[in-house]
Amino acid sequence: MYNDIVNFIHKLYRTEEFVPLHAPLFIGNEKKYLDECIDTTFVSSVGKFVDRFEEEIAAYTGAKKAVVCVSGTNALHMAMLLADIKREDEVLTQALTFIATCNAISYIGARPVFIDVDKDTLGLSPKAIEQWLEKNAELKNGTCYNKNSGRRVRACIPMHTFGHPVKIDELVDICKDWHIELIEDAAESIGSFYKGQHTGTFGKVGVISFNGNKTITTGGGGILLFQDEELGRLAKHLTTQAKVPHRWAFVHDHIGYNYRMPNINAALGCAQLENLERYVEDKRETADIYKKFFTTISDVTFFTEPKNCRSNYWLNVIIMKDKKAQQDFLEYTNDNGVMTRPVWELMPRLKMFEQCEADGLVNTEWLADRIVNIPSSVRLER
Repeated sequence: MYNDIVNFIHKLYRTEEFVPLHAPLFIGNEKKYLDECIDTTFVSSVGKFVDRFEEEIAAYTGAKKAVVCVSGTNALHMAMLLADIKREDEVLTQALTFIATCNAISYIGARPVFIDVDKDTLGLSPKAIEQWLEKNAELKNGTCYNKNSGRRVRACIPMHTFGHPVKIDELVDICKDWHIELIEDAAESIGSFYKGQHTGTFGKVGVISFNGNKTITTGGGGILLFQDEELGRLAKHLTTQAKVPHRWAFVHDHIGYNYRMPNINAALGCAQLENLERYVEDKRETADIYKKFFTTISDVTFFTEPKNCRSNYWLNVIIMKDKKAQQDFLEYTNDNGVMTRPVWELMPRLKMFEQCEADGLVNTEWLADRIVNIPSSVRLER
């Protein structure tokens, strides 16, 4: 069975050589725009491509304001600051996530509380969040507190796992009822929509990543999405060292951060964005091909986009029957020229977060023992 899968993937990607998990693709104006940066010498944090990329991402996603950063992790950190998360505050999030989510929480000195995910989205479960809050939280003077720890519950950070949107409207309503800020970790979901609205535009702040392995890339980079333009302008100010504009004087009015995306990276992003819809349609076609194929394979389930969603299928997911099958499959495929990966190590299994509160994580643990990511690169012109 595993040999059939390996052969199918090699055929799908039209190669007998090693098949990576997700490789970048450059088929547009990348070289042209990069040459322009070099020719004009605007390769650092000032240049027309920075403004253009922000404006075009805002237009594509429907955000009122977009602010680029040098990485998705930087953007997450800035989102925490803008949500007024303080040291010792608690942040509700999922254990099934990339470590950047929890690293950013830790930069603030806050504490993650891990809540279960839904099997049909792989993302934070509204039902589990509501149950945890009803059991463990209380409102005092309009502020949410954990009754057990006494700490303020300041924010909730769901992630749109592998590009599949969570039930974000339900989470928005719950957070509103409990006076909790919602920050969307949409790092993996450029091109994904929930009920016709782009991910990252539902909460106070949304974050998208443009790392080299994402659907489109700036080499490294991230972006903050806002529906509050004033908050977006503050983000732009803080990420550029909080420097007050002046022809020659160096005056700064806040503790600022050097999180500015260089013009040369933004140029790459502008070129990539021109082909985003082609890439997403190609990835969705690949997902359909996988879906049909895996109906012929016993004890393996291909994960499809949740209800009311248009997913970018950043990384395709199969669900194995148990932990042993997962490990056997990972070993066989990686030994035979096909890169596959399990989901990230669950956050409470890492020593930095093993003491954090969690709600049992029944679905999370079940998925972690079964998820395998399979090759998901765009196949256009390869």
